[in-house]
Amino acid sequence: MKILVTGGAGFIGSNLCEALLMRGDEVVCLDNFMTGKIENLQPLIFSYPKTFKLIVGDIRKPEDCQRAVDGVEYVLHEAALGSVPRSIKDPATTNEVNISGFLNILIASRNAGVKRFLYAASSSTYGDSKTLPKVEDVIGKPLSPYAVTKYVNELYADVFAKTYGLECIGLRYFNVFGKRQDPLGAYAAVIPLFVKKLMAHESITINGDGEYSRDFTYIDNVVQMNLLALETKNQEAVNQVFNTAFGERVTLNQLVRYLKEFLSEFDEKIFDVEVHYGPIRVGDIPHSLASIEKAKKMLGYNPQYSMRDGLKEAVKWYWDNNITN
Repeated sequence: MKILVTGGAGFIGSNLCEALLMRGDEVVCLDNFMTGKIENLQPLIFSYPKTFKLIVGDIRKPEDCQRAVDGVEYVLHEAALGSVPRSIKDPATTNEVNISGFLNILIASRNAGVKRFLYAASSSTYGDSKTLPKVEDVIGKPLSPYAVTKYVNELYADVFAKTYGLECIGLRYFNVFGKRQDPLGAYAAVIPLFVKKLMAHESITINGDGEYSRDFTYIDNVVQMNLLALETKNQEAVNQVFNTAFGERVTLNQLVRYLKEFLSEFDEKIFDVEVHYGPIRVGDIPHSLASIEKAKKMLGYNPQYSMRDGLKEAVKWYWDNNITN
């Protein structure tokens, strides 16, 4: 297959690029490096010179999207401006990237005759719905500009599938973590941020009382889900959205206990690092737990890594790569 991965220099995108190249696909990566890193791609550029192509471009520019989809059969659209706090601070840029950029790549894919369009949806779409576990067809009202943009993506994909016949599948990611997730910057995800601070013996701050819970999902489960959605012959799975998670929830307090346990195997002092509690963050969903029954039934999804198993793998990767620098 010839596959375009937008946002391929990012955390999830680079893992997808690697998995596709390893199984023999030809991969085109489109990234503007707003949040992605060239370091994530350098091993791929070196190891797969004939089957990996990097296009430095921006999904906000239709001409870049058109160039990227040229000759491509499948699109994995991972490019987005993540982070709820960032979207609250700057809703305009989040909208421009996540909605206008999404529409640009959709139009380019339609025009190029792409066979199937997979896109990164988000658990934030469940918004203020208090139902647990989260089931795909029961959502609430969005709690942040970021959540609005990801829901609009689903609406656009549905319209393009019905109007133009473009096969679309959305994957609602639940708190993905793992190797290459960036611990730096103001909007770092909670796991790499906590790992970085603990490794540096710096106290960490939990928003709220630590009893908010998340369905943390290891990156290898996400890769498995993308490959299943990419290859499925089940037409009932097309033009659908699927929860992409493990199906268990862990509180932030439990998360910190796990991190201390695993990191202390490398440095005993980490176990004694202090934990502080701060105000609840605006736009945060209190609890998140996915039902993965739809994905199991329609796609044959069978996640291999529990949160705890994945966390152990991720912690080792962060330690080996010395992320405090």
